[in-house]
Amino acid sequence: MEVVVGRIGKPHGIRGEVTLDVRTDEPERRFAPGTTLRAEAPAGADRRPTSLTVARARWHQSTLLVTFEELEDRNAAEAVRGTVLHATIGHDEVPDDPEEYYDHQLVGLAVVDLDGTALGEVTAVVHGSAQDLLTVRTGDGRDTLVPFVSALVPEVDLAAGRLVVADRPGLVTPFPEDET
Repeated sequence: MEVVVGRIGKPHGIRGEVTLDVRTDEPERRFAPGTTLRAEAPAGADRRPTSLTVARARWHQSTLLVTFEELEDRNAAEAVRGTVLHATIGHDEVPDDPEEYYDHQLVGLAVVDLDGTALGEVTAVVHGSAQDLLTVRTGDGRDTLVPFVSALVPEVDLAAGRLVVADRPGLVTPFPEDET
């Protein structure tokens, strides 16, 4: 199983160090020295490495700076700009924080309301700039987006294969006037 953990930004300095747009809640774990990540070049990019190994990672103000073994200088660092980095995780691996979930843990969960009435199934997780959204496919085939916040999703029970949504008209169930 692979998860996206970051995207390489601009070079920092002349020794191949790059800035990183972090896309993981566990950067210290994913960018530990010696970690090899799959590298996915942007569409239309010239030849680029298919994997990169972390030599060093450090925080500079609020930016993660990473040196990869394969990047010797600023030119090499500039050549990989925009590359998306993927980490391989075990299917049964879970985040360190019990309130966090990997996308693959959520996709496929049954969605029920506070009373236990079936609403649908999670089909995707959309990562937005403000918050994550769960795509819920309802029993009648509609796709709805539910903000993945504790006020609307008070319970995630992986063992039971379900999550609870504090539904209200217009969120998952349609407004009464929209039902036909």
